[in-house]
Amino acid sequence: MSKFVYFGTPWVASETLAILLEHGYRPELVVTSPDAPRGRGLVLTPSPTKAIAEAQDIPVLTPERLDEATIRTIADAGCEVGVCVAYGKIFPEVLIDSFPKGVLNIHYSLLPKYRGATPLEGALLGGEVITGVTIQKMVRALDAGDIIAQREIPIEAHDTAKDLRPRLIALGADLLIETLPAYLEGAITPMPQNESHASHSGKFKKADGEISLSAGAEENWRKYRAYNDSIGTFFFKDGVRHKITRASFAKGVFTIERVIPEGKPEQDFVIH
Repeated sequence: MSKFVYFGTPWVASETLAILLEHGYRPELVVTSPDAPRGRGLVLTPSPTKAIAEAQDIPVLTPERLDEATIRTIADAGCEVGVCVAYGKIFPEVLIDSFPKGVLNIHYSLLPKYRGATPLEGALLGGEVITGVTIQKMVRALDAGDIIAQREIPIEAHDTAKDLRPRLIALGADLLIETLPAYLEGAITPMPQNESHASHSGKFKKADGEISLSAGAEENWRKYRAYNDSIGTFFFKDGVRHKITRASFAKGVFTIERVIPEGKPEQDFVIH
């Protein structure tokens, strides 16, 4: 196995790194975001990926910016390829070009659909019944690089983002493990993306989780599924904000089952 640098920051990246390590894929260097204040005490806390790397005695770099000095340090690791999972920074072309075999990125959609930061949420909001992972060769344009490998996974009718995310993480890591040796040997011909089929799913904000009780059942169910493990969904009733903690969908009816009214404990939701 050729030497590689691993770029990643949040839980999805740390879980992928853990799977790679279990299969003997150990990076020479991990590049992740700097420690950030977290929790009520705003204590400086390492990223999940940094925590995994340090526990395995893997060298870690936490640059504020991918500037010339940082790129030289990464290049000094002497690696043939980079692997990126949700790193959180845009790669300069000079960094991509510093790897003889480029940088491979695991993206959690069937590219070119749902480019951007929230591909899983995008697929659920779009009512897809199939999603998957793509390993693409990184270019400067967002998620527009040539496809190295893809694998599909069904979206079941009851699946939420919380259900699907671990499956996609495992699928992406396994696909990378299967694909990387053949790619490095030159046995895979990268396939350009069809730009006419491209779509985008960008970052969302807390306000995007608001639903209207008078909106369509399918629309509300899609929002609940997409945001249930991130910003969540909520609605206003009698001027009070209610966070939805459990909901279901059957025979075309969206049913809110449990809520947390602002300032009150969690409770069953009953429409009066």
